[in-house]
Amino acid sequence: MPEEIALRDAYGQTLVELGRENPDIVVLDADLSQSTMTRFFAKEFPDRFFDCGIAEQNMVSIAAGLAASGKIPFASTFAVFAPGRCFDQVRMSVAQPGFNVKLVTTHGGISVGEDGSSHQAIEDLALIGSLPGFTVIVPADAIEAAQAVKAAAANYGPYYIRLGRPKVPMVYNSDYRFNPGKAVMMRQGKDATIIAIGIMVVSALEAADKLKRQGIDCAVMNMPTLKPVDEVAIIKAAADTGAIVTAEEHLEHGGLGSIVARIVARHQPVPMGFIAIKDTYATSGKPAELLEMYGLTAKDIAQAVRDVLKRKKLS
Repeated sequence: MPEEIALRDAYGQTLVELGRENPDIVVLDADLSQSTMTRFFAKEFPDRFFDCGIAEQNMVSIAAGLAASGKIPFASTFAVFAPGRCFDQVRMSVAQPGFNVKLVTTHGGISVGEDGSSHQAIEDLALIGSLPGFTVIVPADAIEAAQAVKAAAANYGPYYIRLGRPKVPMVYNSDYRFNPGKAVMMRQGKDATIIAIGIMVVSALEAADKLKRQGIDCAVMNMPTLKPVDEVAIIKAAADTGAIVTAEEHLEHGGLGSIVARIVARHQPVPMGFIAIKDTYATSGKPAELLEMYGLTAKDIAQAVRDVLKRKKLS
């Protein structure tokens, strides 16, 4: 079994590394440093850590001010609170001036689990993706998360990085190199392509293995950068395999599926399927139970592939 690591743990450790390398790195949190793991940075660099309390709007505004002063602020809270609770501040103080603020949120999606719908961020990618200038990243494992955080620090401009709560299996080894704006072909295939983000990448790989045993040769693509998305890779996947299924732990509207569908419709129309949360809020429960209840499992991905292949044959 592959090692499992929580992406928020990788984030906390990477912040400390960056803090040692660059004195302009500063970190802000909204009374959640024990959960977002910014507590590691706070312990080593107390003079460069700002706990803003339960006031996410203030946190974003302060981060914008620090960015305007030449600092590189990383501001963190749960994904349900940013961009949700502080959308206006993110829009007015970060996106419009294009400030160098890095929003790194944890507890994305329904895999938050027992905390219920009030703490399950399922609209955040649609919200942040609507803002011009933001780079939006959804890492698949701890290795990719650490490298995405380093890329955000190294590149000027507003970033949004979405991390989850639970430990997730590693899908990469130490040789992997994250390239902002580029998709990663995890495995080749000729019958259909599964394009996945975040925790759904490992489920996509599992689905492809199951389909292979049934005689269906399925490619799997990780799309870690949701914005700017890798249009070239999407168009090529549509042309090469003639069918696409997207998989995300987010509402169907406004996330990965919507973005891929727009590009496919414009450049290379093919049958598509969408594994995502439908137009509903989730209940409380254990993460694995919720993923099954709302159709976000390898079994659901495999069925979606079989369905699009039927339409592919008819087209």
